[in-house]
Amino acid sequence: MSIRWTYAFADRPATRLAAARAFWTAVTGTRPSAPRGENDEFMTLLPEAGADACVKLQGVGAGSGGAHLDLCIEDVPGLVKRARELGGEPVAEHEGWAVLRSPAGQLFCAVPWHGESVRPPVVAGSRLDQVSLDIPPSAYDTETAFWAELTGWELLTGSLPEFRVLRPPAGLAVRILLQRFDDEQPAAAHLDLACADIPATRARHEELGAVHLADGRHWTVMRDPAGGVYCLTGRDPETGGLPAVTPGARAPRPPRP
Repeated sequence: MSIRWTYAFADRPATRLAAARAFWTAVTGTRPSAPRGENDEFMTLLPEAGADACVKLQGVGAGSGGAHLDLCIEDVPGLVKRARELGGEPVAEHEGWAVLRSPAGQLFCAVPWHGESVRPPVVAGSRLDQVSLDIPPSAYDTETAFWAELTGWELLTGSLPEFRVLRPPAGLAVRILLQRFDDEQPAAAHLDLACADIPATRARHEELGAVHLADGRHWTVMRDPAGGVYCLTGRDPETGGLPAVTPGARAPRPPRP
């Protein structure tokens, strides 16, 4: 059983979904699909011809939103069973797909694979390629083991002790960063973009309505026009590779929405 594709979901307040759509389609060089769902709450960001989508939007009714992963697989029931064995739990089972919760409380979905295989291109020097799972210290080791076992991806040490990376097989569009919070707070998630030039990407995003929140050595924390926090990271947009970090340097934590 292997993960065949991944989607990064930007979860934003339903009342601000139009702002999220305008911003994230511009940032990723995509066009929006027709809305779907009982309340038109789901939308896929469609890349140029020849590439497969890997980013979606969801309008949520409560809170300011965040992010979650969709794991695409040929055997959805098998993935649900495996998640339960590893300490996760089903939240809602639908026809052909399921919503689950990790041991730390992070929601994600198991969905059918529809043959996606071609990553969207780099756009204006950046690529949305990572979902950061932000985890309280007490749950960090358990959560890391859960995601590593569930995906079967290579677990790498991050540039700082509080970071670990799950690197997917070549060709998959979205990787997973596991970030340990300094203090106890509920698990959350946010989107990361790999940027060849963070200042240039920041300027472009600000022109599109984003707001700068904080800077780290290789991280810039932003808030999009729909209120969602995300990060620009100094990584190679083609490979996702991280730069060297001076020992002792620390990145800012994304502020709580």
